[in-house]
Formats: sequence, C-alpha cells, structure tokens
Amino acid sequence: MAVTTIKAKTFLKEQVEVLAEARQHKVIIDEPENLGGTDKGMNPVELLLSALGGCQAIVARTYAEKFDVELKNFWVELEGDIDLDGFFGKSDVRPGFQTIRSTFHIESDSDQEKLEAYKRHIEAHCPVGDTIANAVDLVTAKVVVEK
Repeated sequence: MAVTTIKAKTFLKEQVEVLAEARQHKVIIDEPENLGGTDKGMNPVELLLSALGGCQAIVARTYAEKFDVELKNFWVELEGDIDLDGFFGKSDVRPGFQTIRSTFHIESDSDQEKLEAYKRHIEAHCPVGDTIANAVDLVTAKVVVEK
C-alpha cells in the first residue's frame, strides 16, 4: 500500500477551546479551568494519550485472530508525566511528555506466552505509538494571513 496522507483541521474558539475536524468527525479540545479553559473537552495531552490507547485497541482487535487470541475484552490504561513548567516557560525543560506508561488489560482464555507475543505485536504496529516513540518531521509549511 502506498503512503496515505491523513488530514485534520483545528479551529481556535473562545478562550483555549479548539474544534478539531477530520473527515466528517468533530472533537472539542479544551483545558480545565485551572489552566484557562472551560473544561468542555479533553486537553491535547489527554487526547494524545487517548489516541495512543485507541490505536493500541484497534491493533489488538485487528490482529487477535492472526495470533489466535480469543479476545473477550481489551482496554488500555495510560498515564504520562509532563512538567508544565516547560509549557509555561518557567524552566528549561521540554514541554512534552517525559514518560508515557500503558497497561493492557486483556480478557482472554489464551495462554500467557501467546498473549506476550500478541502484546509485543500491538506495541510494534501501533502508528500512534510509533509516531510518539520516533522522531517525525514536524513541518509548518507556510503561514497564510487571513483578512
């Protein structure tokens, strides 16, 4: 399969509320009140964790049969450590996550060895996880001034 381009748009609304659109879907992104928002939606870093867990869950469903895993239920708990001083410019630390941890919960009667191989495959084939774990060219191609 050839390279596919995925597109999304984000629109800044009131305060720090953002409307994100991809295809025909919309998501509200916001910050909690203590960070200047109105708490109408997840903030961007919560959404990133959710995107990672969602991607891992999709990979789990997609490959369960290939690994002969009877998948009764699957969910991911995620947490990340971030120093907000980087975002607020209070110190010379990076503004992003320093560590992200996830726990896969797999409800299955499959044996442990099979589930370990399955877990490794999920980790290795999740596009969001790969994007987080490896450097990606982040390019702002241009700025268009609208009047």
